Amino acid sequence: MYMFFPLISWEFYLKPVFAAQAFASPIPKTTVMTQDYIKSLWHNTTNSLRPDSQEWLPSSTYKEVQVMPQISSYYLSIPKLNISNALISTVDTDLDNHLVHFPGTPIPPAKGNAAIFGHSTLPQLYDPKNYKTIFANIHTLTVGDTFLITNNNALYTYKIINVSIVDPEDTSYLTQDVTKSTITIITCTPPGTIWKRLILKAQLQDSL
Repeated sequence: MYMFFPLISWEFYLKPVFAAQAFASPIPKTTVMTQDYIKSLWHNTTNSLRPDSQEWLPSSTYKEVQVMPQISSYYLSIPKLNISNALISTVDTDLDNHLVHFPGTPIPPAKGNAAIFGHSTLPQLYDPKNYKTIFANIHTLTVGDTFLITNNNALYTYKIINVSIVDPEDTSYLTQDVTKSTITIITCTPPGTIWKRLILKAQLQDSL
């Protein structure tokens, strides 16, 4: 039941939510449920149960920027999801105990594209204080929503400008634009699987 529930949840609860949003790479409105397709879903859902929680991260540091972190951590708050001061580590990839700032990307609010990874799971298990479930409801965020970054006691507001879904092999979301400060949040989707990647890109609005 646990194996199939993410797929059932996707078809009946999450897919309509995604379809209603203006994704840059939208989910197809129709899907042909072939035997190979079902096997693929089964394989990816099974993989999501493996104990190695970092297996879906890109395999190496992004070479385009190679920014050396000047701090060991900073914080993310998403008021719409009741996430408050979630820890983001710049020094390791232990997704079970905090969010992860992807090595080689700039630290907010520096110009460039900072990448933040976190776990998702079934929305029914959502707990904003548990890093294993923290992004279970992040698929409900839309273009125009905002979140906050706290770095060295300074508060920065970022507004979501793009939401997309990509294949696991696609790492184009790490592309850098050093003319502005952006943050890309990445998690697995549908929640409860590692089938695809949900990408939310936001741009710096102001600071307090």
